[in-house]
Amino acid sequence: MMPSFLTRFRHPAQVVAAGFGLAIAIGTVLLSLPIATTDRAPADWVVALFTATSAVCVTGLVIVDTESHWSVFGEVVIAVLVQVGGLGIMTMATLFTLLVSGRLGLRARIAAQAETKTLSMSDVRRVVRKVVLFSLGCEVVAAVVLTARFVVGYGESLGRAAYLGAFHAVTAFNNAGFALWPDNLMRFVADPWICLTIAVAVIVGGLGFPVVFELARSWRRPRKWSVLTRVTVGVSVTLLVLGTLVFLVTEWRNPRTLGALDDPGKLLAAFFTAVMPRSAGFNTLDISQMYPSSWLATDVLMFIGGGSAGTAGGLKVTTFGLLAFVVWAEVRGESRVNIGHRRLPEATQRQAVTITVLGVTLVAVSTYVLLALTPHGLDQVLFEVVAAFGTAGLSTGITPSLGVAGHLLLTVLMFIGRLGPLTMGSALALNQRSRHYELPEERVIVG
Repeated sequence: MMPSFLTRFRHPAQVVAAGFGLAIAIGTVLLSLPIATTDRAPADWVVALFTATSAVCVTGLVIVDTESHWSVFGEVVIAVLVQVGGLGIMTMATLFTLLVSGRLGLRARIAAQAETKTLSMSDVRRVVRKVVLFSLGCEVVAAVVLTARFVVGYGESLGRAAYLGAFHAVTAFNNAGFALWPDNLMRFVADPWICLTIAVAVIVGGLGFPVVFELARSWRRPRKWSVLTRVTVGVSVTLLVLGTLVFLVTEWRNPRTLGALDDPGKLLAAFFTAVMPRSAGFNTLDISQMYPSSWLATDVLMFIGGGSAGTAGGLKVTTFGLLAFVVWAEVRGESRVNIGHRRLPEATQRQAVTITVLGVTLVAVSTYVLLALTPHGLDQVLFEVVAAFGTAGLSTGITPSLGVAGHLLLTVLMFIGRLGPLTMGSALALNQRSRHYELPEERVIVG
């Protein structure tokens, strides 16, 4: 018989939440040790908790400067937490995706999923192995390129360059956004080797394991792509192009952002800025000096986020894309929602709507609370809240000044934002029930 304490975690979503909570607790303890700070004084518990949550939830929001406040031990702890969080999200999200789609074997062999159709243990091991190898391979490639650039272009010693390359490869692929410079990556705004390497790592990590492997198998045959891949790729490319154009148009003449760069530099910086709201959190432009219209555009991109079963956060481009198809079908008066040659189940439509409404509600309530707790304006507060919920890690610069209550609110938002869409989506998909009767239909005026 299963022990009583295990029966409380029989749903996979509960297992994931408990696992991430444990990782955050361990990270908080490690970052609270005197050896974790540069001055060898124990870090404040709020700082340690906030940083550990930001790392495990691969967000990148900070209330202290990473390089000056944390020692090498502290930085390594942060990198390990980011790696654990990124791999955990990719692994569990991929398993949930395959579980929901029913693409793999069905055997009741995992106690945590005893009440649902579940993956076999052999399938789980194979998927986990592929996810780990894929993640580590991408990080190694990015680390090698960054290391070479730091040595050749900036005169760093090989050891220091390798450390910088490895750290930023891990935080980039896992969409975490931690950087070891006080200005994040602003000093590299015109360096395509640094910016494009990190941007590509962010995009690949944010697409999601199932999408990347399907593209690897059949990138020349788009007609054979699954709905997941079509929506993820289509919406991601659209958002990257539109985001780049919006930032170019809005910030072109802003002397504090793009205005100080030449034309190629402006294009590179705008593209990099459009990639980062996928939930990466790096910045080569001073976010605090952007126009409010750019903040709003960034809010939208951060809220949408990246692909499912990837390291990116947010609502997910798949959810956003599915809602767009639902709206389009309704506008055209069609009774069914079709994507390509496939029909979208009504249950999936309701799940997308549910996750979106819950996300909007959480952001609205959190923004109200933070406005009441701090003296900052709506633009900045909304930006911080969306960045935390979307695990984007971008900031207008007010995060350190939000106070203990504000920091705890953002900590909760990062945890919910990281696990909420994943656990809510899996819970809805795995908890479908059939009703053996129908109630009489009644029309209600909408609008």
